[in-house]
Amino acid sequence: MCPITNTNFSYSKTLMEFPVDFIRFLTSATRVVVLTGAGVSQESGLRTFRDAQDALWAQYKPEDLASPEAFARDPKLVWDWYAWRREAIKGVRPNPGHYALVEMENRIPAFTLITQNVDGLHRFAGSRNVLELHGNIQRVRCAECGTFTETWGDDTESVPLCVVCGGMLRPDVIWFGEALPRAELEAAVKASRSCHVYFSIGTSGVVQPAASLAYAARNNGSVVVEINAEPTPLTSKVDFAFHGKSGEILPDLAKAVWGV
Repeated sequence: MCPITNTNFSYSKTLMEFPVDFIRFLTSATRVVVLTGAGVSQESGLRTFRDAQDALWAQYKPEDLASPEAFARDPKLVWDWYAWRREAIKGVRPNPGHYALVEMENRIPAFTLITQNVDGLHRFAGSRNVLELHGNIQRVRCAECGTFTETWGDDTESVPLCVVCGGMLRPDVIWFGEALPRAELEAAVKASRSCHVYFSIGTSGVVQPAASLAYAARNNGSVVVEINAEPTPLTSKVDFAFHGKSGEILPDLAKAVWGV
């Protein structure tokens, strides 16, 4: 597939009519990659990492609660911050955009969903082939031996300890100063370099290394599509740009292509 001339569209609340060329590309595509960012979760009512602070947490910068140095300095403070965030996520549900991506995965033979979000909403909606570049806040792992677990004690007075080595448990998320998980990143790059259509959805397109995936796809002949509330630095480089809510655009797209 060869990229075509960049085309921009603004979404209205009426059922969207997509370009014929775009529908043709997506209908014939057998390898599709989707990258999602904070904008997708925002449409479910989940505040972004930098906005998710009020009351007690307003006095802290996010960077002071999300780094190995912060955990070493005050592990209980960091643990409590993430426990508070997990509780906030419990009341959040996937939006129509999440479910539209599940429908897309059900109909495309090789579908890879890469997300920068840690909330787990894609898996909650039913997505299966998900690469969580920044981890998942619902999991924890040992800060010493790396053992993963999705359950831990109910003691709120101290940081839970690893049952394997006795080290302190920490959120299974990528902190400032930490590298992305190698296996997930390599799989994301491989998928992006071999896909027919690449979607960048709800992301600013500037956070590296995820931002480079769209260029890896484009350099290998993929049709690159952006769905975002506003234009981004990537907009002028894509083949199709749709500006509006992904929770409205994606369901309309699924209906236009597959009638669902």
